[in-house]
Amino acid sequence: MKTIATRFVLLTTALLLLTSAAGAQGTDFSKIEIKPTRITNNFYTLEGSGGMIGVLTGPDGVLMVDAQFAQLSDKIAAAVKTLSNGGQIKYLVNTHVHGDHTGGNENFGKMGVTIFARDELRNRLIKPNPNANGTPASSAPAAALPVVTYSGKLVFHLNGDDVELIPIAVAHTDGDTLVRFPRNDILMTGDYFRSAGYPNIDRANGGSLKGMIEGLNVAINLCGPNTKVIPGHGATVDKSGLVAHRDMIMAVRDKVAQLVRQGKTLEEVVAAKPTSDFDSKIPGIGTTGDRFIGQLYAELKTSN
Repeated sequence: MKTIATRFVLLTTALLLLTSAAGAQGTDFSKIEIKPTRITNNFYTLEGSGGMIGVLTGPDGVLMVDAQFAQLSDKIAAAVKTLSNGGQIKYLVNTHVHGDHTGGNENFGKMGVTIFARDELRNRLIKPNPNANGTPASSAPAAALPVVTYSGKLVFHLNGDDVELIPIAVAHTDGDTLVRFPRNDILMTGDYFRSAGYPNIDRANGGSLKGMIEGLNVAINLCGPNTKVIPGHGATVDKSGLVAHRDMIMAVRDKVAQLVRQGKTLEEVVAAKPTSDFDSKIPGIGTTGDRFIGQLYAELKTSN
């Protein structure tokens, strides 16, 4: 018989899949505008629908981080041309497997863009988790698959920067990458750090609490006094934003762990509101608080 924690994880996985599908099917993409923001002389972010995109421009060609949904690819490509004086996207880096970051892969692959990602991410695109109704999910098309994969740090010497792709093991998923632009003094974390809402530890795709905290520590240690940290979702922050986020995770973890040791059920843990000290400080909470509590409960229950 499945435990409450296990049922919660299965429900969360189904909701994540439904949310991704809704993002692709329930949005009128014709009305979505791509909003560019200049971060440095040759680095921009693009907001549309889905995860944050990063764009490094220059004479060596454009490097883009993440791709949002397939329905926005033409708009994204047009925005990049405007920012780069007609430059073409040469490289695309996926920070993790979720469709609001990889949905455009196939389109960009067909444009001749070389896609880079972790080995684990490519494997999950080939053999994705089952659909929300339990039926097998289809493999991503060949054009959507990363052409270059890596298990250790990979460096691009491009447009005056030494762009570092740094694997972050089992954090938001098991295929996360931290992208560092050292000369621009920028970090892009994908969804293992988000400044909007509570964290999402996608255990069904290999994520873990321990890995999330360790990944945040990696990013914190790479920050200088002026480093700009661009999350997968939410506003750009500095080192203090990362530290506050990590400390919040550990504080909520400790409260949930204490309740787990007392033998509380998931419903009782949620009712105890272990995130209450932070709810007023977290923008865009939505339902992410209860989801985060459930993820912590499932992991801590398993380890006890």
